[in-house]
Amino acid sequence: MNESNTNTLMIETPEQVYTNFEESLDQFKTATDLTKLQKATSMMSQVEQLSHTHRGLEFLFEKCLELEDAGIFKDTVWEFPQKQVPSLVKGTLLSGHPNSSFEILSELRILSYALGKDGRTHISSNESKSFLEEAVVHNLEFAYDELTEATRLKITPQERRKLVNHFQFLLSKAELNGIKERLVEEIKMICEQRPVVTQNVRNLIQTTYQKLVLDEKSEIDNKLQYYVDAIYFPAPIVKRYQKFGNYKKALARANKETLEIEATVMGNYLHETGLTNPYLAMLLCFLMEKNPVLVNNLLHLNSKGISEWERYRDVARELALKTFSEFNHAGIYGFKGILEKSLFSRRAVRAGLTNLKHISIHPEVERRILKSVMEPSEKVLAKQYLMGAVIGILGQPTGVGQGNNPTCQSARGISMWAQHTPAELINMITIVTSTNNLVLRFENHELESMKLVKGLVGELDHNLDAVSVVLIPHLDKIYNEMMNRSSNRGDDPHRWTNPAFYGSLVPVGFASPYSYLTKRIENFRNFIRLFYNVFHPLYNGGRELVYPIPVGIFITTSKGDMLGFHAVSLLRVAQNKKNNEYRAYFLNPNNEGRQDWGQNIRPSVYDNGEKHGESSLPFYQFIARAYAFHFNNLIAENQNEPVPEEEIEKVEKLAKESWGRSYQWSN
Repeated sequence: MNESNTNTLMIETPEQVYTNFEESLDQFKTATDLTKLQKATSMMSQVEQLSHTHRGLEFLFEKCLELEDAGIFKDTVWEFPQKQVPSLVKGTLLSGHPNSSFEILSELRILSYALGKDGRTHISSNESKSFLEEAVVHNLEFAYDELTEATRLKITPQERRKLVNHFQFLLSKAELNGIKERLVEEIKMICEQRPVVTQNVRNLIQTTYQKLVLDEKSEIDNKLQYYVDAIYFPAPIVKRYQKFGNYKKALARANKETLEIEATVMGNYLHETGLTNPYLAMLLCFLMEKNPVLVNNLLHLNSKGISEWERYRDVARELALKTFSEFNHAGIYGFKGILEKSLFSRRAVRAGLTNLKHISIHPEVERRILKSVMEPSEKVLAKQYLMGAVIGILGQPTGVGQGNNPTCQSARGISMWAQHTPAELINMITIVTSTNNLVLRFENHELESMKLVKGLVGELDHNLDAVSVVLIPHLDKIYNEMMNRSSNRGDDPHRWTNPAFYGSLVPVGFASPYSYLTKRIENFRNFIRLFYNVFHPLYNGGRELVYPIPVGIFITTSKGDMLGFHAVSLLRVAQNKKNNEYRAYFLNPNNEGRQDWGQNIRPSVYDNGEKHGESSLPFYQFIARAYAFHFNNLIAENQNEPVPEEEIEKVEKLAKESWGRSYQWSN
């Protein structure tokens, strides 16, 4: 920590604040229902002041369980400690007081659990410690007072002091010996999903590089060093000449053998992690001009990709040279994917990319694009950022995420279109980019996004790829309007909205066990049986999924308690070769790798047969959390392979003992 920041943490809170807090706490304890909120507001203002110093946090730490017993968390999102999510801590802290003050109090409470100061059973000492380790991993920039540029722009000096103080207090109190192991796990988990937006994992790697001492004799440290090398030292010449100008000169002097080694080593890092870096872009552009054969090595292309590069070299080369540079390298992994998917072989895709390159960007769309870039460069145009994102989306469609936005339906759509109708997606991007408007049809009515009220998004979180920030404001409003128009029909409005919104990829058959008329769960066993008959290879005649299937699922806590609803896409059902277990592989737009839905239901993102970007669960566990899905009526009518009753009972039991507790059931 630098000296100036250390000095700011030495500022002491006036003694009067401690006295005021004690008085406020006494008043809060004896307040009536009518005055409780007012007393809480007064007390939280003192919590905010106390949280700026180590002594103040020590004081709050001693008081946090007393505050909990007094009801400070009642009727707030912090009421149930077992429902807190480590990955959401940062966003809450950055939202400022009073949210940040509540969050700090909640984590001090969890610290008390971790240290065994509380005998309650709703969250164990080990669970509490695990939560704190994950929270610190997601907020290392505060723990080491090394903020990213994006965070610095969002936070005041006072809030910075408060958050740095908080995480340093946690580190000083808790025995968080598993930080490095958590870091490796978190970085690997993110990289295995191959997200289009990689800033979060880059922040973790950057802090690792700048703040942690890595021992080459340690296995964990070597794993961390691998990721550090992937973005900072990805090849031999880079290690010798790290300045961009010197690196370019070194490339110009290098012979073919040296360049081949450089390209191969760098290509291995790209292939294994999905992470790009400025040197990758410089070497790619250099090789395209001077030694195009080595592009195969640099992009680590498979045979299909090599063939595509050789056939469409001119088209691919022009696109890459006009998009990528040391200042704009995001999307190169997607470029590799485009070649390996043979997308240049599709005339409509080539034409669409050409059209997109020639459009004029609407000023409002340009503003959104630039806002999505962490540190925009004067040397990169908004259109170049957009083209890089388009390449990324087309090449890695399951890497699309919703960010901190309630827009899983829109993210699911972008992924689906990128996988199966890429030319249509490019055309949609072209229209919205140039007009800041979008028109889709719903039951013979044209829905124009600019004429609609807001959708689910209040203020868009721009921590997304440029394609998403262009499309989602419009897709969100149109999806919401379709839902509104379908909401009074006595059935789930998704039945009509999804086929209209996503297009002909989605079958019109629809199943849900929730009755909008009786408000009960009905015929759940038939719901399970139908899901098996339609999607499970042992009960559907061995058919495979052709297109992603929209599925609505219940999100539950680690205790199995109902949290809410979420939209995913079922991508395929297959046997996991490791244990021959049938698993459902799906797109989860929240990009959350570490999840615990209770009842030992934990979606995985790697090591169970997943392709990059997929999550998976054993088939029976997936359907146990589903509440709606689409299917082809005609095929389902001709498929009645009996599903074992014990399998149905197993799924029903999981459902009834988790989210099912929130509903009434009809036999």
